[in-house]
Amino acid sequence: MKVVYADVLVIGGGLAGLRVAIGARRRGHDAIVLSLVPPKRSHSAAAQGGMQASLGNVTKGEGDNEDVHFEDTVKGSDWGADQQVVRMFVNTAPKAVRELAAWGVPWSRVRQGDRQVIINGEKVTITEREQAHGLVAQRDFGGTRKWRTCYVSDGTGHAMLFAVGDRAIAEGIPVHERTEALALIHDGKRCYGAIVRDLITGELTAYVAKATAIATGGAGRVYRVTTNAVICEGIGAALALETGIVPLGNMEAVQFHPTGIFPAGILVTEGCRGDGGLLRDASGHRFMPDYEPEKKELASRDVVSRRMEEHIRKGNAARSRFGQHLWLDITLLGRKHIEHNLREVKEICQYFLGVDPAEQWIPVRPAQHYTMGGVRTDHTGQTPTLRGLFAAGEAACWDMHGFNRLGGNSVAETVVAGMIVGEFIADFVASPEGELDIPTAVLRDALAAERGKLDVLLQGGGHEQADTLKAEMQQTMTDNVGIFRTGADLQRAVDKLQELLVRSRNIGLRSRRDGPNPELVTAYRVQKMIKVALCIAQGALTRTESRGAHFREDFPRRNDAEWLQRTLATWSDPLATLPTLNYEALDVRRMELPPGWRGYGNKDYVDHPDTAQRAAEVAKLREAASNGGRHAVQAALMPYDHLLPASLRGYNERIDEKIPK
Repeated sequence: MKVVYADVLVIGGGLAGLRVAIGARRRGHDAIVLSLVPPKRSHSAAAQGGMQASLGNVTKGEGDNEDVHFEDTVKGSDWGADQQVVRMFVNTAPKAVRELAAWGVPWSRVRQGDRQVIINGEKVTITEREQAHGLVAQRDFGGTRKWRTCYVSDGTGHAMLFAVGDRAIAEGIPVHERTEALALIHDGKRCYGAIVRDLITGELTAYVAKATAIATGGAGRVYRVTTNAVICEGIGAALALETGIVPLGNMEAVQFHPTGIFPAGILVTEGCRGDGGLLRDASGHRFMPDYEPEKKELASRDVVSRRMEEHIRKGNAARSRFGQHLWLDITLLGRKHIEHNLREVKEICQYFLGVDPAEQWIPVRPAQHYTMGGVRTDHTGQTPTLRGLFAAGEAACWDMHGFNRLGGNSVAETVVAGMIVGEFIADFVASPEGELDIPTAVLRDALAAERGKLDVLLQGGGHEQADTLKAEMQQTMTDNVGIFRTGADLQRAVDKLQELLVRSRNIGLRSRRDGPNPELVTAYRVQKMIKVALCIAQGALTRTESRGAHFREDFPRRNDAEWLQRTLATWSDPLATLPTLNYEALDVRRMELPPGWRGYGNKDYVDHPDTAQRAAEVAKLREAASNGGRHAVQAALMPYDHLLPASLRGYNERIDEKIPK
């Protein structure tokens, strides 16, 4: 029995996982990172447009601060977010940008003087302030009132990942590449690490750690058309789910990005529309102002995606041999802007479409993009039901996104959650609670269980093919659990996925090799993926309302009276074909921003019984604390500073807002 010991085991080598490991290592704890691929090839590199942080440097960002970012994020979540976690996030994001700058991220910078930008399809001259010259620049993004998205051309994730990866190397953090966690080691109360398979040799190893963190990204590959990398299969969420006691939160909340290139589904950044790009239909008509006259192309992502599909349904789509689509027009930005600020977009269009976006429109259609749900954690990133297990980034339901996230908030969450959760993990490991006392029998049994599962696949006589099951699952999710949902479609998906889950227990392999065997890998992953897909579909079927990215055509209203609560999915019986769903109520009486109208479409929603009372309380508290400034008002409404690690507390300074003394 091979055993590897560490203070902290991080499963996932993207931005969130690396930043968690750095946080623990800087506090003197040994950390090991497991990664399916070399870390600099993780999906974090695909983030293009930027990360949100309320720096307020550019002219169009003047007046931005944590309060504005907070309100944008909560409204974007359709009031599904944990507002204290959102506060923790918006307070730490400016600190994260400056830390990354110190680590070598070459943020695009402000140049003083006049410059031309495209706003609402027209060229506009804006003047940048002298005192902002050389500071980190921001661009416009959907669902925000200020230009807040810090960027590195359109290669933000790439630049961030390389800088954080280099920092991890400098800290001496070992990354075990080409390794995959198969199961968590636990006794029902305490997590002790994971059973890990070497993808090259097939060897199983028990990694034992005082704290284990899941940072494996999203679950986009349960869909056929997704912007996610092939490694984003929801396995981290499945690891937690298969413990039987750790819940997944809000798995039905799945975001579809408006501009995946058609038909491949590869992402074209929101920065295209933030910089002035327009959405057009088959006739060349710019249609978004018809639906959302205020925000137009820069409405929240869930809104834009729905409007696009609605426009296609009305018969306004362009047609190709691959099907129906719409157009993204960035030609008005000019070749110089595209080749300097959107160069990845230009290369993607040329390589995958044969299109020059400086001269031709880009065929686009919404594609699955982000998983708002994930491993349910508290504000520290720890799961409430299994001590010693943490999660961060897209794999977690922390829960700062609720039922829809804003563009730029996800790549920001990776480093911000990494900073915050890394500190809490270090605290846990250093505390008496973090001490390990694990019987070797627990390790031996965990190893034997995973070895037995692999042997069943390698030596069994099943007749189902793993790749066929995977393709059927992906098609089922794409057809039935998409942007527009109905009870009939969702029931069809649940029924089919249950059938696939049963069939997945009878997989046969053509190759019985235990080492580098892609067929074996697909076989054991698809069993986990189908469970994750069932959590999404069953959660969507049960939630009889529309909220954020979850839109039920048969229940089109948001219903706070019945559904202002978080879905919790667990899988206690390994032989079950459905998850068990429970619900966690959101307490309106503690909200800084009580539920209201998001600003899109009609004001058509069912109020929570406590909303009116809390709104009146908030108004009184604002008035009573108004003489103390915005920080005093915020503290009176919903204290949160005490929840942050001590090293990350404190105000953020801006050109127009000095730190109070």
